[in-house]
Amino acid sequence: MRITHLDAIEVLDSRGNPTIEAWLRLEDGSEGRALTPSGASTGEHEAAELRDGDPSRYQGKGVLNAVGHIRGEIADALIGTTPSGQRELDNRMRELDGTPNKGRLGANALLAVSIAYARAAAQARTLPLYQYLGGTDADLLPVPCLNVINGGRHADNTVDFQEFKIVPHHAPNFAEAIRMGEEVFHALKALLHARGLSTGVGDEGGFAPNLHSNEQAIELILEAIAKAGYTPGTDVSLALDPATSEMWHHGRYRFFKSNQKEVDSDAMIALWSDWFDRYPIVLMEDPLSEHDWDGWAEITRRLGGRVELVGDDIFCTNPDLLRRGIREGVANSVLIKPNQIGTVTETLDCIELAKSAGYGCYVSHRSGETEDTFIADLVVGTGCGHIKTGSGCRGERTAKFNRLLRIEHELGTRARFAGRSAFVR
Repeated sequence: MRITHLDAIEVLDSRGNPTIEAWLRLEDGSEGRALTPSGASTGEHEAAELRDGDPSRYQGKGVLNAVGHIRGEIADALIGTTPSGQRELDNRMRELDGTPNKGRLGANALLAVSIAYARAAAQARTLPLYQYLGGTDADLLPVPCLNVINGGRHADNTVDFQEFKIVPHHAPNFAEAIRMGEEVFHALKALLHARGLSTGVGDEGGFAPNLHSNEQAIELILEAIAKAGYTPGTDVSLALDPATSEMWHHGRYRFFKSNQKEVDSDAMIALWSDWFDRYPIVLMEDPLSEHDWDGWAEITRRLGGRVELVGDDIFCTNPDLLRRGIREGVANSVLIKPNQIGTVTETLDCIELAKSAGYGCYVSHRSGETEDTFIADLVVGTGCGHIKTGSGCRGERTAKFNRLLRIEHELGTRARFAGRSAFVR
């Protein structure tokens, strides 16, 4: 189907920073739109997000140059062409950019066009987006992992670790899992309020109270699970993203908020092993830094049979980095963030590679999000089984939950819920 129209504008993400909305039309009138998110805690090998750098606009964060690339060079290359499919379109844009990290045209520009084309192509085929991405058999709804307490670089509080999440896996379907998660979220809010702790929320909708230790965050969440009427570990488990690349300091890990101490890889592995003994944790994302490949191999050898160890910063949704991880026995799962790699095709390639190696795939939002719900269709289309898109509030987070609720309703009796089996051990 021939591409007849491509345009873009500068819009806003959930932080009030500029981002891109692109829309693309095919000759039959099918149209797709897409908005791109932005991360705060980012891996060094992520595809390059193009910002203007003009301090007179949005403190240099404008994206008019990237928008201009879509309206100009990318539109000139695509309008009037008839791609054979998603891969041809994405490859054409990658070749046009010509850089390893998409830094010339901007990964944010390429991804917006790539997703917009996917939506238009799905509409032209009268398919829902999740079936365009994964085939007509796509029917697996994910376990939602709700980020209910924030710390690290995502909050101005005393907690070193970035994300403390609840995992309502013991549910018959996605709708009930969301209900369980929201009930725990509101129980936690009431608990914090009763103890005089802040119930203000951070970028991803999680609470960001000042606590006397990192462990207190776990203890509060476990209490909230019980307060909501559920059994920790049986009904609702825990997942963590300590974002340890942010703690990496000259080859060691610095607890930069709570006590300023520095420890080595062995001490961090011992800490996580102790937490796995004491708490019902089913998933740990970035337990070690992206620079600590030897430590990653060691933690995978020692603890990979107990919990899903997810590589985010160390892999950056990049098939080449994931191949190295597979060779070296690093992690047993990969975080999937489309804007880390910059096209739909490369995102799908990373998922396929992970699955072929027996790795899990954990689909993720970014901290600077938009109302775009692409990742909800992606997680169903690829059957990845679990997703994180923030906490139990903020419209850009709940938009993904609402899209998944609609997909589950649309699938009807065909819909399956991943449950605890989604987590690699």
